[in-house]
Amino acid sequence: MENIKDRIRRIGKKREVDMTEGNIIRHLITFAFPLFIGNIFQQLYNTVDTWVVGNYVSNEAFSAVGSVGPIINLLIGFFLGLSSGAGVVISQYYGAKKYDRVHDVVHTALLMTLVMAVLFTGIGIAMVPFMLNFMKTPAEVLPEATKYLTIYFSGVIGLMIYNIGSGILRAIGDSQRPFYFLVVSAVLNTILDLVFVIAFDMGVAGVALATILAQGVSAILVLILLLRTDLCIKFVPRDLKMHWDMLGKIVRVGIPAAIQMAITSFSNIFVQSYINYFGADCMSGWTAYAKIDQFIFLPMQSLALASTTFVGQNLGVNQVDRARKGADTALLMATGMTVLIIIPIVIFAPSFVQFFNDKPEVVEYGTMLLRWLTPFYIVCGVNQVYSGALRGAGNSRAPMVIMLVSFVLFRQLYLFIMANFISNTIIPIAMGYPAGWLLCSSLVFIYYKKAKLSKSRLVEDHE
Repeated sequence: MENIKDRIRRIGKKREVDMTEGNIIRHLITFAFPLFIGNIFQQLYNTVDTWVVGNYVSNEAFSAVGSVGPIINLLIGFFLGLSSGAGVVISQYYGAKKYDRVHDVVHTALLMTLVMAVLFTGIGIAMVPFMLNFMKTPAEVLPEATKYLTIYFSGVIGLMIYNIGSGILRAIGDSQRPFYFLVVSAVLNTILDLVFVIAFDMGVAGVALATILAQGVSAILVLILLLRTDLCIKFVPRDLKMHWDMLGKIVRVGIPAAIQMAITSFSNIFVQSYINYFGADCMSGWTAYAKIDQFIFLPMQSLALASTTFVGQNLGVNQVDRARKGADTALLMATGMTVLIIIPIVIFAPSFVQFFNDKPEVVEYGTMLLRWLTPFYIVCGVNQVYSGALRGAGNSRAPMVIMLVSFVLFRQLYLFIMANFISNTIIPIAMGYPAGWLLCSSLVFIYYKKAKLSKSRLVEDHE
C-alpha cells in the first residue's frame, strides 16, 4: 500500500512552472486558482473556530476568538512579510535558471524560520496580557481571549513552517501542492473543533488546540515534500546553514513588507479598540463582518501573489513588457471576480451574519457593516495586485511606505477626528477602512504607472 511519503513524492514530480513564456492568462489562472481555493481552506481555520464558538459556546467566546486577529497578525504578519522576500529572491533566481542560488536561498529561509519560530513563541505568549488590555478588551471577553491567544502562540511554529514552505513552492510556480496540504489541515481542524468543543466541552481552549494541531500537520506535510522532491528546492538537512549574502537579499526585499504588515496590524489594534468601545454585541457583529471580509479579499490576494511570481520570473530574464502585461491582466481578473462576490454578500448580508451568530443585535450590527463597507472592495484590487507586482520586481519599499501612510497614519488621523469631533457612532468609525483603501489604491496606481521595472539586481550580484 502506498505510504504518505510516496504519495506526496508522486503528486509533486513536476509542478514547477516557467512563466517567462506561454499564454499569460493561462499562467495566471493555473497559478492563482489552486492558490485561491487553498486560501479559502486557510481562512476556514479561524472561520470554523468562530462558527463553533458562536454556535456552541457563548457570545463572549465568539467575540474573543474573532477580535484577537490584529494581535496574532502583529507577529505573524511580520514573519509573512519577511518570508515574502525569500519568495521573490527564489522566483528571480529560478527565472534566471540559477538553481544553485535557489538551493542556498531555500536553506537560509528555512533556518531563519526555525530561529524566528522560537522567538515568536516566547514573545507572543509574553505580550498577550498587555495587548489585550491595550485593545480595551471588555472584562467579560478577556479570560477567553487570553486563553485562546496563549494556546495559539504556543503552537505557532507549525503555521510558520507551513507558510515558508508553501512560499518556496509558489516561487517556482507551484501553487497546487500547498493547496492539497491546506485541504488536509482544514478538514482536520474542522473535525478537531467539533470533537474538542462538542464532545469534550473544551470551549475556546478546544478550538485553539485544534488550530495548532492542524497547522502542525500542514507543516509536516510540506517538510516531507521538500525532503523528497527532486527539484532545485529540495531540502537537504546537512545543507541547512545561514548564507549571509542570501539572508541579506531576503531582508532587503522582505523587511519593508514585514514592517508594513506589522505596523498595519498594530494600527488595527487601535481600530479594534474603537470597535470594542461599543460593547460585546458590536464586537460580535464586527467579528462576523471580518470573517466575511477575509473571503472577499481572497481572489485579489491570490492574483496579487500570482502577479508577484509572474513579474519576478519575467524580470529575472529582463522581459519587462511581459511583466507589466501580466500585472495588468491580473488586476482586470481580480476586479471582475470581486464584483461577482460582493453582489450576493450585499443582498443576503443578514443570512451571512446569522451563519456565525444569530443573536438579533449581532445580526443588526453585522448586516449594517457589510452593506456599508463591502461595495468599496472594488478599489482594493489596485493596491493588492500592483503592490504584488512591485514586490516581484524587488521593490517592496514603495508599497510599504504607501500602505503605512494610508492604513496607519491617515486611518488613525481619520478615527481620532471622527471619534472626537464629528460622530462617535459605529458606521462613521468603520468607514475609516474604505477611506484608507481609496487613498492607498490611488497612490499605488500613480506610483506603479510611473515606476520603471527592470531586471533586478538580486540575480546579478553573482554574475
